[in-house]
Amino acid sequence: MNIQILGAHNIESENSRLVSLLIDDVLAIDTGALTSSLSFTAQQKLKALLLTHQHYDHIRDIPSIGMNFTLHNNTLEIYTTQPVYDALAAHLLNDEIYRNFMEKPPEKPTFRFTVIDPNTTVQIGDYSVLTVPVNHSVPTVGYQITAADGKTVFFTSDTGPGLADCWRQVSPELLITEVTAPDSYGEFAHQAGHLTPGLLRKELESFRDIKGYLPQVVLVHMNPLEEKEIEAEIAGVARALDAKIQLGYEGMRIEI
Repeated sequence: MNIQILGAHNIESENSRLVSLLIDDVLAIDTGALTSSLSFTAQQKLKALLLTHQHYDHIRDIPSIGMNFTLHNNTLEIYTTQPVYDALAAHLLNDEIYRNFMEKPPEKPTFRFTVIDPNTTVQIGDYSVLTVPVNHSVPTVGYQITAADGKTVFFTSDTGPGLADCWRQVSPELLITEVTAPDSYGEFAHQAGHLTPGLLRKELESFRDIKGYLPQVVLVHMNPLEEKEIEAEIAGVARALDAKIQLGYEGMRIEI
C-alpha cells in the first residue's frame, strides 16, 4: 500500500496545503488539497473518495474535482456519513454557489454518494473500509483502510483526546493522526477537539495499553506557524515512548 500525503496542514500558503490523503493513486480521503496537488490525469485515476467531516479544510476541493470529472464525463464515488452529506447538499452543492454535482448532469450525475454509518465496514474496490467515530467539534469519523494483502492504515482525521473506544476497533500498521498546535494551546485543543504533542502522548499510551504495540505514526493538520515548536515537542514524545513519530509534509509517501 502506498500512501501519499497531498496536504498536511490546517492553513494554506505556497508551502502548505490543507489535509488530503491518497492511497495507491485510486482512493482519496478528504479534499483539502486534492485538485491543487494532482494533475488532470492523476485525478481521473480516482475510483472513490472518503470524507471524514464537513469542515472547510477537508472538503475544500469538492467543487473543483466535481467540475473536472464533469468535463471528462466521469462519475466519482463518494462515501461519507449522513451529517456530511446533509451539509454538502444544503450549503455547498446547491446550485447557488457551486453546481449540484449530485444531480447534474441529469443523465449521469458527477457525484454518486453512498452514506455509511459509523462503526460499520464497507468494501470499496479492493479495500475494506472501517468507519470509526472520533472526538471532534462536529460529527467526525476516521477510516481504517485494509488492502487485499492485509496492509492496514488508520486515519483519525481531526480529533481531540479520549480515543480509547476508537483504539479498540483498529489495528493499523500505520496511524495517521493530527497534532494541530503545541502544548501551550492545550486548553484550546480540548475545547476545539484537537491534539497537542502532550495530548497525543496520552492517546498513544492508551493505544499501547489496549493493543500491546505502537504503530508507525505520521502527523498532519499542523499549524505551519507553530510547526517548529510542534516538531520539538513531538521529538520528546517519540523519545519517551520509544516510537517512530514523524511530521507529515506535502508530497510525503509512505509504503507499508
